[in-house]
Amino acid sequence: MAHQVEKVTPKHDLTWYVKWVSCFFVLIAVACRSVEEVPKIYDVVFSLTGTLGWLWVGYIWHDRAIIVLNGVLSFLLATSVLRYLT
Repeated sequence: MAHQVEKVTPKHDLTWYVKWVSCFFVLIAVACRSVEEVPKIYDVVFSLTGTLGWLWVGYIWHDRAIIVLNGVLSFLLATSVLRYLT
């Protein structure tokens, strides 16, 4: 008989919805990245949206790894958006 693993992340609270919507945005960004005809800015904007969502989830969960990863990614992606706009 397999050992039952108990989940520790919240389910069906606001963070649950934000993490899944953010995951969807990151997947859309990767799909945009895989098609040469799609302008790079779509990839960057969808990636930024997803990473900002995950950054917020990491903050609410007090998960430093998620905060560091998505904080750095958000900074780099926001810089890319600003470069595009100027």
